[in-house]
Amino acid sequence: MTQAVDLISSQSSPLSLQDFLVWDSGDDHLYELIEGEPMPMSDPTANHEDVADNLCDLLRLHYVEKNLPFVPKRSKLISIGSRNGRDTARRGDIVVFAKAEWERMKGLSSSAIAYIAPPLVIEVVSTNWRDDYLTKLAEYESIGVKEYWIVDYAALGGMRYIGHPKQSTLSIYTMDAETGEFGMPQQFRGDNNIRSTVVPELAVTAQTLWQKD
Repeated sequence: MTQAVDLISSQSSPLSLQDFLVWDSGDDHLYELIEGEPMPMSDPTANHEDVADNLCDLLRLHYVEKNLPFVPKRSKLISIGSRNGRDTARRGDIVVFAKAEWERMKGLSSSAIAYIAPPLVIEVVSTNWRDDYLTKLAEYESIGVKEYWIVDYAALGGMRYIGHPKQSTLSIYTMDAETGEFGMPQQFRGDNNIRSTVVPELAVTAQTLWQKD
């Protein structure tokens, strides 16, 4: 991590998004761009990776079976835009692209990044849960993501988000087209059947999203 920090601190000016996409960190960590500064992401736990991988596979199979025009991908960057001339790009655990947009990007030689708001972004909660419930919620809302899922399989979030006593919870935030804001989340636990506007035919329970193989 020291080498990565040294590389970051040596930047004389904020990186633009395009510069960041070709920037070489010199290490194997994944990075996000936060207001022009490359920020290393913490290595996820094995359980976190299994939940995210299994959910991405579940969505991929569903889209193929139902012939739906979506493509789910793991750990892809999402352009959040610029603030005071400083670009931000988040790396979603699962980013669901419109199939037409993914096909368009396949014809390009540049990095596969969501420049327009994806219809669905999913974050699997880690110890830095405030990012998912506060910061990323606001950022994804600001660019018009249609639906945002927070998969808190380990019940790490604050009690004001998942209740007391804490329990594994899926929170689904849906964009209100009239206000341009996310409404209050629908929350699903245990054997609750999830309800999604982006994936309305996905007939699974909340527990299915994080159950062990």
